[in-house]
Amino acid sequence: MSFPPDFPPRLPPHWPVVLLVAGLSLLAAPRVRAQTEVTAVLAGHALVPHDTTVRAPRDAGPFFATAGKFSAASRLRSEALGSVPANTFVGDPKYPRASGGALPVQGQSVQGFSGIVALGKDTFLALTDNGFGSKVNSQDALLMVHRLQADWTTGQVKRTHTTFLHDPDRKIPFAIQNEATRERYLTGVDLDIESIQVVGNEWWIGDEFGPYVVRFDAQGKALGLIEATVGDKTYRSPDHYGMGRLPNYPGDAGTWDVRRSGGFEPMALSKDGRTLHPMFEWPLWDAATKAQEQHDGKPFTRILSLDVASRRYGAQQWKYRFEAAGHVAADFQMLDATTGLVIERDDASEGAGPGCPDAPRTDCFTRPARFKRIYKIDLAQTDADGFVRKVAFIDLTKIANPKRLAKVGPNEDVFVLPHLGPEGLTVVDTRHIVVVNDNNFPFSSGRQIGKPDDNELTLLDIGALVDAK
Repeated sequence: MSFPPDFPPRLPPHWPVVLLVAGLSLLAAPRVRAQTEVTAVLAGHALVPHDTTVRAPRDAGPFFATAGKFSAASRLRSEALGSVPANTFVGDPKYPRASGGALPVQGQSVQGFSGIVALGKDTFLALTDNGFGSKVNSQDALLMVHRLQADWTTGQVKRTHTTFLHDPDRKIPFAIQNEATRERYLTGVDLDIESIQVVGNEWWIGDEFGPYVVRFDAQGKALGLIEATVGDKTYRSPDHYGMGRLPNYPGDAGTWDVRRSGGFEPMALSKDGRTLHPMFEWPLWDAATKAQEQHDGKPFTRILSLDVASRRYGAQQWKYRFEAAGHVAADFQMLDATTGLVIERDDASEGAGPGCPDAPRTDCFTRPARFKRIYKIDLAQTDADGFVRKVAFIDLTKIANPKRLAKVGPNEDVFVLPHLGPEGLTVVDTRHIVVVNDNNFPFSSGRQIGKPDDNELTLLDIGALVDAK
């Protein structure tokens, strides 16, 4: 560093007063801590192939023997297997790019995992997303929870059991697609299931259509549904069952708070098991101003508090500030009583490469993801406006790989998770987590251009993040 010839400058007579005032101002101002970037280390890697399917229950009926029959642009039924080729969700919309996948498929597609829970000994519960991206094309997609066994040595994941969610006792208070059947299996028309926690002997699952939290027993039978009601305020999305029918919630007027597909994608469970923390994926929406919530120019979202015993929301909320517009919160898990981990990501993966911004050639596309981070936050450290402190983060596009443990993708010093959506994480032990991607089958192609993404289970050593202060 070089200094000007007249350095240090001559200070004016009143400068001590200026210094004193400045010092007092600094003492009065809230402390702003710089975020620390630390490195995660790849400790294991395994995958579920993208084309994995499971047979529907026999009593679900022949309609569910195949899935994806309504994925054509016309939404008309397509019975021939593989007759509807898929394009990727991302990239330049002017140049749609084939993902390499196609629908319909025989059986039910295990496809994208939107939530995961560690059960011990490399065993996990994984939640299949609601179907093929929307209500209108997911009529034949059943909602499922899988028990998985990961083998980090071989990189294989064994699906040991699949549980199909159903509502035979009519605990879901609105009409479902299979309303008139005995078992009343739930589909992607009914719920958009995104997060899961084991609460006692039950599964509590976060949904985006309501958003709701839905309780199931371990056999997949619905036990009840909890609205997102905090005090006298009920948060609703455009897909809430009451839109257009409830007083003051006319669906055609856009009077809603939660953006479509912006509900309870993340949902943490306190370490004592007494409190759930559903978190909105997107910033809440103000229909009057037609703007999302933001503070000091940055959008933010909210973390709620749901008491397990009473099944009611408390008044306490926390705010989580995103690093940039367009970012979303993909999952949230607690590390201890006050600190937790949040996946913050952008909504993209592949992009046009240098020198060919207008060319549709496949060789002009690059695979690296842009913004895919896991932040350590502290609920006990909030500022005057209620924003949680972001302590430190790891970058999922820069994972250290000293032991060359990657099973797919370049197995180099730096390992990358290039997917559109790292969607779920679970805490395995005091220094390890597993991150899983939602492969959006058959629409995502981030790991290898022109091939649908597999569901990757990535075991990470995050000791440096856990220890960050």
